Amino acid sequence: MICTVKSRTRTELIDITSKIQDMVMSAGIGQGLCMLYVPHTTAAITINESADPSVKDDILMIINRIIPWEAEYRHLEGNSPAHIKSTIVGPSELIAINNNRLVLGTWQGIFFCEFDGPRTRKVQVRIIKEKFQE
Repeated sequence: MICTVKSRTRTELIDITSKIQDMVMSAGIGQGLCMLYVPHTTAAITINESADPSVKDDILMIINRIIPWEAEYRHLEGNSPAHIKSTIVGPSELIAINNNRLVLGTWQGIFFCEFDGPRTRKVQVRIIKEKFQE
């Protein structure tokens, strides 16, 4: 399955938790795993606090400070910072499913991390049913 994400700015964390949860519910597998994979070299995925929007702002502020857009990068396309950011955050997450629900902490959400937007992106979603349920 594919989850499509549209970013509006160059760097952005987009909460996709509800989209992924809807996909899990429609699969109706009960117990299992949800694997999320971002097939882009300038984007990533992470799990972090979704209750307070200032957390994602803080994350982006520090990532952009550590890896600035202006530096002596050699990559000709001009998006080296996006490649570095996506490498640090990572392209995938694996989340348990229990009773057709993602097993996330109270404050956790799933974020698509755009580092070279705005763009339309894809997240590969694989929902795997547990063979032997308890």
